[in-house]
Amino acid sequence: MKREIIITADGSSTIHIPEWNEQYHSKHGAIQEAYHVFIKYGLHQLCHPELVSGSIKKNQSNVTSSAVEKSQSISILEIGFGTGLNAFITYLEAEKLNLNIDYVGVEGYPLASNEIKHLNYLSELKADSRAEVFQNMHNSNWEKQFNLSQSFQLTKQQKMFDEISDENKFNLVYFDAFGARVQPELWTEAIFQKMYVALKPKGVLVTYSAKGSVRRAMQSVGFTVERLPGPPGKREMLRATK
Repeated sequence: MKREIIITADGSSTIHIPEWNEQYHSKHGAIQEAYHVFIKYGLHQLCHPELVSGSIKKNQSNVTSSAVEKSQSISILEIGFGTGLNAFITYLEAEKLNLNIDYVGVEGYPLASNEIKHLNYLSELKADSRAEVFQNMHNSNWEKQFNLSQSFQLTKQQKMFDEISDENKFNLVYFDAFGARVQPELWTEAIFQKMYVALKPKGVLVTYSAKGSVRRAMQSVGFTVERLPGPPGKREMLRATK
């Protein structure tokens, strides 16, 4: 399907699929959504819950590594690697918070190099000094672990989400699949059962979706589900705990 680069309301880019009238990220702000859903209520809630009550700006968390007494390790599974935005902001946050990250990004249809070069995340995040990291995220080989730094390991896997078979491996799942309106098969009990099995006990799944059918599918496989304030343009989002 045709893919187009568009600019969202916060100035950051995303990819639009005209055939579906669907975007990789929220049209109300790609970076704002990523920080709100996956960093604030995912990474921060899991590792540093004291940060969640604070304001999260699109390009900083107001916290540096000096505020962290010891290093923490966390394993993350991203459902929909896409533009690499969620992985990149997780890398930036991990630097600030002195976290060791083992990051696995699953994607069925990787972006082409000419699409990646038109994404403006480096400038919008004021992260030009990390340009090589962003490039390495996309240029690294699929199916092989790549060390983006001594404390951040990335593995990209090209496969469909129903092919995931990990067990008791991850602390956190970023569930960033296309919406249920266009791909309802990605928001079923069968998929969330795979997510439940892939998570360690007390592991967390966060997603931008707040649909009742999604919440019920999560609960049916054993998750405890919370409704939380949504990012700009959405009233609510969901967080599920094993």
